[in-house]
Amino acid sequence: MPPRNASAIFDAVLALLAERGYAGLTIEGAAARSGVNKTTIYRWWPSKAALVGAALDREMPLDLRVPDAGSLAADLAALARAFLDLLTTPPAADAALAILGAAAEHPELAFHVRAFFATRLGPEHPVFARAVARDELPPAADPLLLADAVIGTIWSRVVFRGLRPDPDFPAQLTNLLLPA
Repeated sequence: MPPRNASAIFDAVLALLAERGYAGLTIEGAAARSGVNKTTIYRWWPSKAALVGAALDREMPLDLRVPDAGSLAADLAALARAFLDLLTTPPAADAALAILGAAAEHPELAFHVRAFFATRLGPEHPVFARAVARDELPPAADPLLLADAVIGTIWSRVVFRGLRPDPDFPAQLTNLLLPA
């Protein structure tokens, strides 16, 4: 069980990530901002990456509930909207971008990021099983490829191009990927 002030610590971590990036985040800075002693943080989380991983698990708003809107296109659009919101809604967007960008250079952080997304991106499998049952996808379709196409396109648009997609972007994207 984490310390009683864990929420304040996690809030401080995410705020510092948004402001300074992963390189600028320190245990000392998180302790000072949250009003706890740094030994409290080290007692529970042995490294900066472990602390960020815990903050992700407890505080990062990525709500990828498995949608069931009656069609694969509507379900994919809902998943796309949740991921797009993560990357574009402040203040979580800045923290998310800092974490995802730093994960490529820091293996321990990458481990925590993969664990975070494994629990949030794995549950979409029923979307694809229902789509196969409705004959919207062939049984041999690769659900991971389709999910990666949605998420990768959003990542490219927001991070690499620096664009803020229109509100109808998730529907446009799914219509492109799933032509009638």
